[in-house]
Amino acid sequence: MAQPLETYHWIVVESFVPLSTSGLHGVVHIRPAPNEMFEQTLHVRCPKAMSDNYPVGTRFRLRVKLTDKEGSRSFLHAPHQWPFHVLDDDE
Repeated sequence: MAQPLETYHWIVVESFVPLSTSGLHGVVHIRPAPNEMFEQTLHVRCPKAMSDNYPVGTRFRLRVKLTDKEGSRSFLHAPHQWPFHVLDDDE
């Protein structure tokens, strides 16, 4: 069941290559950066440009909310039409 009462939060995320891509689409994925309010085990559904157009390890700031898809595992969702910000190495 979706979680409509969850609010959106600005967080830093990063691109990475998971050890196993079984059941996942694509090679590069997005997860919360270390020390963010969400665990790094959560995947982030976000604009595909983030994983396609930037090197692995790039960090971004975007608004996400915790959700699930009709009872599936929880994940973070960022609407695809919302902007994201690419962070410099020192941010």
